Amino acid sequence: MDNITLHVRFAPDGTVAEISERPAALTPQQWFNKLSEAIGMKAYQTFAGGRGVFKVARDQVEALKAAAVV
Repeated sequence: MDNITLHVRFAPDGTVAEISERPAALTPQQWFNKLSEAIGMKAYQTFAGGRGVFKVARDQVEALKAAAVV
């Protein structure tokens, strides 16, 4: 299974400012919410400085991206 790391950067107010692999149809916050709901927060790791990462299987991310386009 091929895992990838999706990087997340938060704004000072706690909203998501940037996130990797985001479909154009979704805002950064919407993509973060979709990942959180579908994959769960156990796949998420928080870092200092308003950053974090999701470590997930590439096929899961691709499926979620495809669903976001529809």
